[in-house]
Amino acid sequence: MRKKHHHKKKVSSTKKWSAKLHLWLGLSVGIIVFIVSLSGTLYVFKDEIQNSLRKEAIYLKKDDIGKKPLSINLLREKVTLELNEKYPVSAVEIPLDKNKSYQFEYYDKSKKGWNYFQQVHINKLVYVNQYTGQILAVYDEKYDVFNILKYIHWGLLLNSEWGPYTVGIPTVIFVIMLITGIILWWPKNKNARKGRFWFNWENVKNWKRKNYDLHNLLGFYASFIALLLSITGLYFAYPYVKNTFTFALSGSWELPKEKERKSPDSLIAKNEAVFDLAAAQTQKLYAKSSSFRITLNGKNKKGKELKNLPVTVYGMDGRYSERNILTFDKYSGKLLANKPHHNLNTAEKYSNANYDIHTGSYFGIIGKVIWFIAGLTCTSLPVTGFLVWWGKRKKKGKKI
Repeated sequence: MRKKHHHKKKVSSTKKWSAKLHLWLGLSVGIIVFIVSLSGTLYVFKDEIQNSLRKEAIYLKKDDIGKKPLSINLLREKVTLELNEKYPVSAVEIPLDKNKSYQFEYYDKSKKGWNYFQQVHINKLVYVNQYTGQILAVYDEKYDVFNILKYIHWGLLLNSEWGPYTVGIPTVIFVIMLITGIILWWPKNKNARKGRFWFNWENVKNWKRKNYDLHNLLGFYASFIALLLSITGLYFAYPYVKNTFTFALSGSWELPKEKERKSPDSLIAKNEAVFDLAAAQTQKLYAKSSSFRITLNGKNKKGKELKNLPVTVYGMDGRYSERNILTFDKYSGKLLANKPHHNLNTAEKYSNANYDIHTGSYFGIIGKVIWFIAGLTCTSLPVTGFLVWWGKRKKKGKKI
């Protein structure tokens, strides 16, 4: 009898402490969880919405298709003259589908400034008809609603130093809340389990009870996807999370670093057609891919000078998981290295897939729909949770 009584008390004590943790952690980070969840949810269908709104710039007229594309250098010069920006064109994305236009990119960022708008100097996307050189559309991605949502989600629009912490720490707390929430939801016995999986509102008129059930049930059903979203988000925020995954999947604490191959000093004169040579070889090697991106300004996104010419090949539209990396000599256009996706180790493949898993695109349109619903649920949890606390607080106040 004593053993049985002791067991019940232990479970009760666990739930008691879980309830306290769940409450105070929720009150401390609830507003941040709400903002991060809402911004992430609204971002889920970014590709579908943008592709629909920009279809006239993306898809070319039938009259132009079939002609020989102009050289990348000539197209870059046309874009430079037309836009007259103080920053150089940084990259071009070339679709394998000949019905689609080229996308030239302006991007420059520094570490100075306390917020996103100060750090990002320029981020523009220019759609160009590769057969005629006509500029079809220019989009200022820096102020695009989806890009702003992305950086709210990433770091509340704070700079790259503080942003990961302002969202990362509340995300860790949110993980603890999800675990304590499952403990609180967990039924005591088989009889209690019957009413835990769906709403029993036939005889319930009290909004407080309905709100409590919403918080409990929706929280439980969303908790498993929410945990996945939190962990994949922390993978971006903290190197030690990424390193732990890397070690677990490959036995090494770091991903293999790309070898920088310096071009021979004898190759002084740069071949003006180097980008076209790289593009032609890429199209031949990865003819069934979706698109590929060529760096044009000799720098990576962090502003570091590149010793060679990297080309990233994307296997599918709207996904980053299937990436192939080609390295060309930046003077002659000679292929120096080919790193196809299927040759990557498990940790590298996961690193490429983490963004797609986080956004739901890894699982296709069905995954995005599920992620969207889970995101809406996570957005509602701080609201319904606050109302549960407020209702109990008012009830206690009346008793006093």
